[in-house]
Amino acid sequence: MGNSFVRPGYACADHFLDVPLDHAEPDGPTIRIYAREVVAPGRQDDDLPWLLYLQGGPGNKSPRPGAMPAAWLARALKEYRVLLLDQRGTGRSTPLNRQTLPADPKAAAEHLRHFRADSIVRDAELLRRHLVGDRPWSVLGQSFGGFCTVTYLSIAPEGLSEAFITGGLPSLTATPDDWYRAAYRRIAAANERYFARYPGDQDVARRIAAHLDRADERLPGGERLTARRFQGIGIGLGHSAQFDNLHYLLEEAFIGGDRLSDTFLHGVNALVSFAAQPLYALIHESCVSNGTASNWAAARVVEEFPEFAPQADPFRFLGETILPSFFEEDPALAPLRECADLVAAHEWPALYDPERLASTTVPVAAAVYYDDMYVDREMSMATAAAIPGIRTWVTSEYAHNGLSADAAVLDRLIALRRGEA
Repeated sequence: MGNSFVRPGYACADHFLDVPLDHAEPDGPTIRIYAREVVAPGRQDDDLPWLLYLQGGPGNKSPRPGAMPAAWLARALKEYRVLLLDQRGTGRSTPLNRQTLPADPKAAAEHLRHFRADSIVRDAELLRRHLVGDRPWSVLGQSFGGFCTVTYLSIAPEGLSEAFITGGLPSLTATPDDWYRAAYRRIAAANERYFARYPGDQDVARRIAAHLDRADERLPGGERLTARRFQGIGIGLGHSAQFDNLHYLLEEAFIGGDRLSDTFLHGVNALVSFAAQPLYALIHESCVSNGTASNWAAARVVEEFPEFAPQADPFRFLGETILPSFFEEDPALAPLRECADLVAAHEWPALYDPERLASTTVPVAAAVYYDDMYVDREMSMATAAAIPGIRTWVTSEYAHNGLSADAAVLDRLIALRRGEA
């Protein structure tokens, strides 16, 4: 255990645990994982049930109480002892980036085989036994954390007393190509909703894309901004506040002349740089590779959608898609291009066990967002049908970030789990 502290609203304690890099080799090399225990002040010594939170991603650290949006946390602390796990490779867990990966691309790709949901779940099981012994705990999985939760139900359901999932029921059968064909349709729909709200931004976005084809505009890291990379600022269009944030960014694109403003370029950089989360870019496609290789599925499938060409009219932003060009243009990713190619070609084992899911007795409650840009509603409902006893709440009231935006989302799921809603 590391430091403990109490601040208004939270009492926190640090936990570190050394775990195998490869759980198939328990005596092999180890990495360290970190988790922050959070409890309501004054209840540190109470016998509260544990709730493990699995963050969206992949490659994102867990929320920092008070510093990152997490409306659900206040509701959870009314009755749970919450554990915020920095999934392996993120945050204060042994970090994974161009500075820590092996220099040899093959060795780096081999290392990355151990950072998907199956390894995260096995880390969680070691952490559970370390903290609470044989007692099962609850889990709350947001987005990719929901994918991890379905993996948890597949390989270690005995560790769970109940499961909550928000915007994160994965397909059990879709290939990477299936996943991205559906994703591009959802991204196109998100673009339509965005430009319906801000129709004048269509001309601005087209002007920027055309400008970038003829002008040498540089991001703060020194690399040239291309029209294709500019499309990547749409990655957040599935979140409730991002429509407005993106509009205000575009408003300041050409302030002061015919060149893009520094304000705009710095804002774009914050959205398209993977310096703070390289793991997201490296293994994103592997997380929808359930028993197969991705082979850069997003880049291959986008060729079927000419409306996403950078100079198409009307202009469209991209969404949650990782392209090989990112590893040529992003300074944080460029040293990892050969490694990324090897990861894309890797044949990944299955993440889910349909037979075990069909026989699970763990109570599950899941929120499915009707217009979710990141996770396909129809695929989610097909997976729900394969898990007996799951209770689903399909809603158009919230975007993908509903859990962090409104405590009522977790409140509704808890009530659903208990048969009260």
